[in-house]
Amino acid sequence: MCQLCEQGKPHRHFASRRNFLKALAATGIAAGSFRLFTARPAAADDPPSDSGQSGRRYIIRGGSVMSIDPQVGDFANADVLVEGKKILAVGPNLQAGGAVEIDATGRIVMPGFIDTHHHRFETALRSYLADGILIEDGSGTAAGTTTYYEKILLTFAPVYRPQDVYINELFGGLSQLDDGVTTVHDVSQIHHTPQHSDAAIQALYDTGRRFAFGYFEGAGTNPPNYAYPQDAFRIKQQYFASTDQLGEMIMGGEVYLGANIYEQSWTIGRQLGLQIAAHILSPFSIRPILNLLAQGKGGSNGDIGIGSDNLFIHMTGMSDQGWQAVHDKGAQVSIAFPIEMNMRHGMPPILRLQSLGMEPSLSVDVECVLTADFFTQLRACMNLQRVVLNEMILLQGSPPDPLDWGLPGAPPDVPNGNPWPTPPANFPAPLTTRDVLRFGTINGAKALRLDGKTGSLTPGKEADIIILDATRINVAPLNQVPGAVVSLMDRTNVETVIVAGKIRKWKGQLLDVDLPNLRQQLEASRDYLFAKANIPQDLFSSQ
Repeated sequence: MCQLCEQGKPHRHFASRRNFLKALAATGIAAGSFRLFTARPAAADDPPSDSGQSGRRYIIRGGSVMSIDPQVGDFANADVLVEGKKILAVGPNLQAGGAVEIDATGRIVMPGFIDTHHHRFETALRSYLADGILIEDGSGTAAGTTTYYEKILLTFAPVYRPQDVYINELFGGLSQLDDGVTTVHDVSQIHHTPQHSDAAIQALYDTGRRFAFGYFEGAGTNPPNYAYPQDAFRIKQQYFASTDQLGEMIMGGEVYLGANIYEQSWTIGRQLGLQIAAHILSPFSIRPILNLLAQGKGGSNGDIGIGSDNLFIHMTGMSDQGWQAVHDKGAQVSIAFPIEMNMRHGMPPILRLQSLGMEPSLSVDVECVLTADFFTQLRACMNLQRVVLNEMILLQGSPPDPLDWGLPGAPPDVPNGNPWPTPPANFPAPLTTRDVLRFGTINGAKALRLDGKTGSLTPGKEADIIILDATRINVAPLNQVPGAVVSLMDRTNVETVIVAGKIRKWKGQLLDVDLPNLRQQLEASRDYLFAKANIPQDLFSSQ
């Protein structure tokens, strides 16, 4: 057990932060430039002191509490009592025994959001690829030539230094913390050297969020001291030996890298008892590979199969055989709805999941294309499922295909002309706001094997809590809690964010963070990356 974590104290799991910055200085960065956290003078409306530390109590009073736990329930007006890093009780009129009170009148109190797939090392490239798609398609269009695989993974990624990894990871993590995302799976395909891995892990701890460190490959070209996947043994022992800390480790095992490589990574992951994650999607000829894995015949030795330890990202364009194995083996599925729709990954497979009695977790994917805002993920999930389902219902009986998107040659009319269409038997139901909130909280915890710690406001779990202001002009008056969160809110409504009992955002402001200095560091990293990748910086187009 980690004693500092046990006491609720931030612990970076390095010999010292100074030693880490000295190591970065050896690679060319001045340690003194990293003034990341700043003290503030005490104020009358400061949050409870020493939050998250052992024995320290506070109570969140009078909010509309949405627990996401059916056994706990929801309350129009109730309290949440926290001691140290744990939730002690949830309910109306709790006796708090002298605990400091946080007034949640007019607020919604719920568990923090959980992002199960996010390439946080790309923060400095935000919006660069807003017009792009996944891989080059030969069209000569802006979308078809400014592409993710060629530009981000093959051109930008190889020029990242450890210090670029650190500031990108840190800034992106703080940004999501501000948005109410208390847990992330960082899919950091930037592990060119052990120093890159150390920088990513340091930033994840410094952010103060709960996280799963996804140890994936170094995208593009790599130097002689490239250590993936064997360095997983060192990383696990050095940083993730304890189960009682904010961070855990996931093994990345991309099947499109080749049978020999993913045979190694999956085998190492299973030797270490780690979850194994991979992007599974329509391009890169992944469908036949998943079919082999479904038969237990994957990898270079023909002996790798799907298991309950797998987390598959996207799952677009896969066969019935692949899907059945994912279902039968109990693998987890993470869907990034906005990205999949935008970047030509394939149709987000929400109806396929529903047909198998499964549910996804939600993920952001890449900020070089779209926002990491989690309210956007919730809405996109609900909207996509409903537009597909609704169109199928409206156009049932219209030959030749119920999915008529108004393309040339499609029949102009629905033959039955039914003004009151009825869904066919066994059709999935339209998603509700409560459904997608479940996807974005407890399903995310289950996907990362963290549901014993987080994902709901359950007594005994760690206090990962967000307090959302429902009195603001974009929400008031409050009429339906799940509907207000999913249909109306954005990051401006995120008033307070708590991770493992520690208050990280208070009354709309991140605590003890020097954001202007961090932004300068991020901008310097951006300038270096564009110059080193030999890509012009143009504020009005991507090249």
